[in-house]
Amino acid sequence: MERLIPALKKDNVNIELIMLIRTILAASKEISFRVSQGALAGVLGSTLDENIQGEVQKKLDVIANQLLKDMLLNDDSVRAIASEEEDFVVAATPKAPYIVAFDPLDGSSNVDINGQIGTIFTIYKAKDDVPDDSELQFAQKGEEQVCAGYVLYGASTLLVMTTGGPTRCYTLDSTHGGYLLTENNFDIPGKTKEFAVNIANYRYWPEKVQCYFDEVLYQSDAFSGSSMRWNAAMVGDIHRIISRGGLFLYPQDTRSGNSNGKIRLLYEANPLALLVEKSGGLATSLGQSILTIKPTSLHQRVPVTIGSKEQVEYYNKSTI
Repeated sequence: MERLIPALKKDNVNIELIMLIRTILAASKEISFRVSQGALAGVLGSTLDENIQGEVQKKLDVIANQLLKDMLLNDDSVRAIASEEEDFVVAATPKAPYIVAFDPLDGSSNVDINGQIGTIFTIYKAKDDVPDDSELQFAQKGEEQVCAGYVLYGASTLLVMTTGGPTRCYTLDSTHGGYLLTENNFDIPGKTKEFAVNIANYRYWPEKVQCYFDEVLYQSDAFSGSSMRWNAAMVGDIHRIISRGGLFLYPQDTRSGNSNGKIRLLYEANPLALLVEKSGGLATSLGQSILTIKPTSLHQRVPVTIGSKEQVEYYNKSTI
């Protein structure tokens, strides 16, 4: 099996970007170890604080964020960082070539039950025409990402990443601490009968979205045999879709703060959309390609429809 760095060199990734990816993965290995220790490491449970999203922080949220933050701020190729757990952009090294955004621990509500969780990250080129600590550094469309990936902490620790080419999977070999290439090129089936959605939110969805699910769940023989899968961690649901197809949905709804859904554009939707599209799937928001949306704020939310091409297209045709 091929190691990470030789594989990236074959993809003609420049050495500075390779070293930055290594920094992110160094943090991921530490997070993976803390996750594997669970209660033994004292990382379970919640803090008394809320993040910028108004969500109660888990202890491991804070630890993962600090690990990534410290390592990235000490990497001289990073000009600025943005995180789900940080209110504002944090400046790093002046004139450095890259900026990094991340969700340090997606699905952290699963921490205490030993469920799926992961780290999502994205890298862009820094902008010279705005201050280093400005949100405008990150006002870039998803199609401008130079690298996107996630690390999934589960039975094994997996890195799924693209640097502009195919979406590949690497598995952490705990015997020597390196990531080895284990899937060279994901290819999402055009249609399956699996979907991931929090159906408990049905009552809050727009009427057309409710009608779509009435058809899927009760009315149409075309959807007979469909199965719902829901991890309560977007990174886990997207990994299943990249691996074997399906549909992930998080629509807008009528609850306070959810008029644009719940998924953050910059450090959740954009990197996962790029990974899915580089695997042959589709990623849209109200029918528009997620990767063409220019962020207007750091923690902007968007409704998302991501997955197998035919399923995404049918959902959009039915609801827009």
